[in-house]
Amino acid sequence: MDDELNVTYITLDGHVEVHKYRYAYFFIMFTAYILIICFNYTIVYLIWTHKSLHEPMYIFIAALLLNSVLFSTAMYPKLLIDYLSETQIISYSACLFQFFLCYTLCGTEFLLLAAMAYDRYVSICKPLQYTTIMTKTTVNILLVLAWILPACQTAVPVILSADVKLCNLTLKGIFCNNSIYSLHCVISKARSVYGYVALLNFALFPMLFILFTYTRILVISYKSSREVRAKAVQTCLPHLLVLISFSCLCAYDVIIVRLGSDFPKTVRLIMTLQTVLYHPLFNPIIYGLKMKEISKHLKRLFCQAKLI
Repeated sequence: MDDELNVTYITLDGHVEVHKYRYAYFFIMFTAYILIICFNYTIVYLIWTHKSLHEPMYIFIAALLLNSVLFSTAMYPKLLIDYLSETQIISYSACLFQFFLCYTLCGTEFLLLAAMAYDRYVSICKPLQYTTIMTKTTVNILLVLAWILPACQTAVPVILSADVKLCNLTLKGIFCNNSIYSLHCVISKARSVYGYVALLNFALFPMLFILFTYTRILVISYKSSREVRAKAVQTCLPHLLVLISFSCLCAYDVIIVRLGSDFPKTVRLIMTLQTVLYHPLFNPIIYGLKMKEISKHLKRLFCQAKLI
């Protein structure tokens, strides 16, 4: 009983007329969550079961799609519970855990996209050295680092925030993101600096690396044959589309904290929903339609399903 009394609860104040449209919200988000799981796991299943797709590029795609499912699972169950609840609250410890999952998986997304860009760079710019550079060990190391490094770096501000004094118990959002710092009585300069360093490490630097590799690919492709140019467009375009969409949504997450209350509540909700709705659905569709080998196996899967 004493433990329950000592729990600090945060009110999630980012919902718009949730009591009026609770069942509509629930139906839309529940449907979206099921579609996210089905779409992403279908592509992962195809990559897992077909040996022709057991290449670094497709392994990184599978990891990226699994990461999207993990991100959605960190958000959707709590959102669905909130839509059916009279009050939208979350304990401070659970809020910190959601914050940790959110930014760990976002950092992982950028690092996986950077690994995919490096894979394409080696494949197109150094084709003779590809098999010796992109070995199974190299791929495994890149995958492990993509999840471990963001987790370690995100754990630091979470640990530092665990015992801070809260002067505000209302969060202007529907889940726990950077806005959690607005609850603190004192804004720590050290924590703010650390946040900028983390942003550089797991967003800006990977983006600069990706832009550098794709610039090199563009230059090499322009000087090469039509076949090389076609291969570059076919394999790099989906990655660039995913990078652009994800970067825009992450930029919004950073900007929204700076603007604070100046941002209209309805617009804030729409943009926030896009981060949990649009991107996890967008990834498997892009890779399913734009990656020739995946698209081929996807068509076969649906043809078999129709025959059954």
